[in-house]
Amino acid sequence: MRVHILDDWSDTLRGLPAFDRLAGHEVTVWTDAAQGAALAERLAEAEAIALFRERSSITADLLAQLPKLQMISGRGAHPHVDVAACTAAGVVFCSNAPAETPNHAAAELTWALVLAAMRDLPVQMASAKAGGWQSGVGRSLHGRTIGLLGYGKIARLVASYARAFGMQVIIWASEAGRARANAAGETVAVSRAAFFCGADVISLHLRLTPQTAGCVTAADLAQMRPRAVLVNTSRAGLIAKGALLAGLQGGRPSLAALDVFDKEPARDPHDPVLSHPRVIATPHIGFVTEDEFDLQFADIFDQINAFAAGAPIHMINPQVWSAPA
Repeated sequence: MRVHILDDWSDTLRGLPAFDRLAGHEVTVWTDAAQGAALAERLAEAEAIALFRERSSITADLLAQLPKLQMISGRGAHPHVDVAACTAAGVVFCSNAPAETPNHAAAELTWALVLAAMRDLPVQMASAKAGGWQSGVGRSLHGRTIGLLGYGKIARLVASYARAFGMQVIIWASEAGRARANAAGETVAVSRAAFFCGADVISLHLRLTPQTAGCVTAADLAQMRPRAVLVNTSRAGLIAKGALLAGLQGGRPSLAALDVFDKEPARDPHDPVLSHPRVIATPHIGFVTEDEFDLQFADIFDQINAFAAGAPIHMINPQVWSAPA
């Protein structure tokens, strides 16, 4: 099959062990971003598309311009894919969502940002390199409290890291999430307000859905402790539009450590959030490790091979599939 892999911005995939699974296919790897007519033009000959997380959106307009496309392969949640449009276009969409595999890479980056924020590492590193030596004083984690908004697989990993560092952990989540946390022996805040005002670090661990979009409000941030840190490695859209910038300007949170932004890739150095002096920023690298890529793309490439062999797996719209005669 003619397989096109989108958005491998670091040109990493060709060097991974999993890439060998595409031997025998005609593979094109795109290492830059494209949208609209430019994206449709580059995919004109594609029979299969491998998606790189949520970096490109699959829309009805795009599909209408890809008459040779037979299948799309992704992994995990897929808010960026119009499944109904795929079905209408006769395109099979496959996406594996392993139930028991937590994203260790995302949890590890979350913890790196917690440490960077509490110890003010970017400032200290810049000062050392500039010959200024020490600059200010950081804060220890031991004995402090971290609040985790959400109680899924990544949040549970972060909770284990926090306890290893001697932190207290409090949870706030949906009613079902709070029930799971209680059953696991976690400390669940008595109220949403108590959660936001009861932690030195608050870390967001929710999926972005229509129900959770904008769920962290300006009122929530205003209840944070005066020196509290906000960490977000989930999705920028969880925070109400404009609320984070207003909160930073008002001192709550006192500092934000962010891996996600409203518009990605975030390339404007003058963006008011990205350039804010009390923001530690990383370029959405929560899942960006060789190990995580190899794990995820092994699934994505296996789905392409299964489709090519006439036995597709992990179909989201199986009604489209009809086995060859």
